[in-house]
Amino acid sequence: MSFCCDLLGCVGMLTPEIRFARANRSSIAYMDYGAGPVTVCAVPPSAQNVEMAWEWPATRRMFERYASFSRQLAFDKRGTGMSDRSLDIPTIDERVDEVTAVMDHAGVERAFIHGVSEGGPMAIMFAATYPERTEGLILEGTGASLRSEEERALLADPGFLEGHAQRSREFAEAWGTPESRTLSVFAPSALADDELVEWWPKYERQAANQDAVIELFRLANEMDARDVVARVECPVLIVHRRDDPVVLVERARETFALFEEAGADVTLVEVDGVDHFTFVGDFGPIADAIERFTTGRVRERPPLQERRIRIDTMGRFGVSVDGEPVSTSEWGSKRARTLLKRLVAARGWPVTRDELFEVLWPGDASDRLGARLSVQLSAVRRILRGGVIADRSSIRLDTSRLEIDIGAWFALDDDGAIVEAYVGDFLPDDRYDDWSAPLRDEMRDRFVAAARRLIGAGGDAAAVIPLLRRVVEVDPYDEPTQRALVRRLHADGRPAEAASAHERYVAALAELDLPAVSLEDVIG
Repeated sequence: MSFCCDLLGCVGMLTPEIRFARANRSSIAYMDYGAGPVTVCAVPPSAQNVEMAWEWPATRRMFERYASFSRQLAFDKRGTGMSDRSLDIPTIDERVDEVTAVMDHAGVERAFIHGVSEGGPMAIMFAATYPERTEGLILEGTGASLRSEEERALLADPGFLEGHAQRSREFAEAWGTPESRTLSVFAPSALADDELVEWWPKYERQAANQDAVIELFRLANEMDARDVVARVECPVLIVHRRDDPVVLVERARETFALFEEAGADVTLVEVDGVDHFTFVGDFGPIADAIERFTTGRVRERPPLQERRIRIDTMGRFGVSVDGEPVSTSEWGSKRARTLLKRLVAARGWPVTRDELFEVLWPGDASDRLGARLSVQLSAVRRILRGGVIADRSSIRLDTSRLEIDIGAWFALDDDGAIVEAYVGDFLPDDRYDDWSAPLRDEMRDRFVAAARRLIGAGGDAAAVIPLLRRVVEVDPYDEPTQRALVRRLHADGRPAEAASAHERYVAALAELDLPAVSLEDVIG
C-alpha cells in the first residue's frame, strides 16, 4: 500500500488507478484497492465519481478505513462518473450485469456485496441472482425498497406525481451549481463546512448531468427487490442511521423483517446520525459494523468452475447444468420457465419488456409488472449462471454462453444430420402460444424439406419407410407423402401396415373435409 501527501494535505493511500470493465457494450469505470482477507464490491448510490471522491479528505479517510481490512472494488454506474454517460439510464436488471462485469474484470470470483442507498435493491438482486458469487450482503442506508407503500400510493396519484416531478426538476436544475440542494437534504450537518459546500457542486458536475439526475431519481423510486429477498442465501448485514433524512430507518427495519421472515442470517445495526451520506458525521460505527461482519465470516469454498448449461426444446423442454437436470422446484415459478422459453424462441434477438409483460401476465396493466419481471429474470439468471443480457427496453439470451439444441440444429447443413437431430417439435407443451408457432413451423418445414430430399434420393425400404413415417407424423395433411408411404409399405410386402397407413390418410383428409383416394387406387 502506497502513501503520499496529497494536494489537500491528507496523508494516506495514493489515489487508485481507474480501470474499465465492459457491460452491455458500455464502459464501467472502477477502482481496485486495499488488502485483506475479504473482498467487498461496493454498489454505489445514485450518482458519484469514485476518482474525484478521493479528493475530499473525509471520503478518502472512509475509503482508507475500508481498505485497511478488505480489498475494495468501487465503480461508477453507467450514466454517472467516468463510466459511459447516457440518458438511457439502465434498469435494476442491467445494473446487476455491471456488478458482474466489474468482478469478472478484476478477477474476483466472489465478494461481499455492499449496497449503499440506491445501490441497495441492486445489491439484493445480485445476491439473489448469483448466490455462488456472493459471500455476504451489506445494506447501508437503504432497503429492499426505498419507498413505503404509502409513498408508492402517492406516486401513483397523477396530482401528487406532477408536483413530485416538478420538485425533482427543481432539484436537478440546481445540481452542480452554487444553489445545489444536495447537502441540505442528504447531509444537513455538513452545511457548517464552508469548504465542502464550495467543493460539492464541482463534484456533482463530475458525477452526473442534470438530465441524468432526474432519470436516476425516477428509477430510484421504482426500484423494488422485496420479491427476491427470500432467494438470498448468504448472511446479511443491515446498517442504518436512525435519523437518516432520505431513506428512513423504517425501510431498514422493514427489510430486516423480510429477511428474518425468509429465515435468513440477518443482523440489523442502527447507529446514531442525522446524515444520509456515510462520510459526513461519525462513520466509525458503520465501518466497525462492516468490518466485524466481513472479517468474522470468511469461509473456505472450492473455486468456481465454468458450468455447462444446456437448454433442450425439441420434443420437450428442459435445462441441465453439467448434465444434471434442473428440477421444477429450482425454478420457483412456471413464469420463470415461460420467460426462458420465450427468450429461446427469439434465438438471441431481444424481446421487448412490454411483450414479456403480455406473455407472462396477459391483460394485466399493473404498475408492478416491471418489478415482477425482475423477479422472474433473477430466477432465470440464477438457473443459467447469468446467460441473459437485459437493457431498459428489452431482454435477450447470451447465446454464446449457452448450449441450445435449436442453435446447433440450425447450424447443420447435411440433410441426414438435420433429420436425425430433429427429435420432436419445438416446445410441444406450448403449441397453443402465438409466440412459439412461427419457429415451430419453420423448424417443421426445414425438417420436412430435408426428409423429402432424402426420400427423393431413393434407397431401400429400411431407410425410406421410416423417413416417410416421420414426415407424416410431423405433417399428417401431406397427401403426397401419405400416399407414398402406403405404396412403399405395400410394395415391401406389408399389406396390413399399408392398410393402416391408408386409414390414417383417409382420417387426416376427412378432418379437412377433403376426399381421399381409395386404397386400390393408391397402390395401383
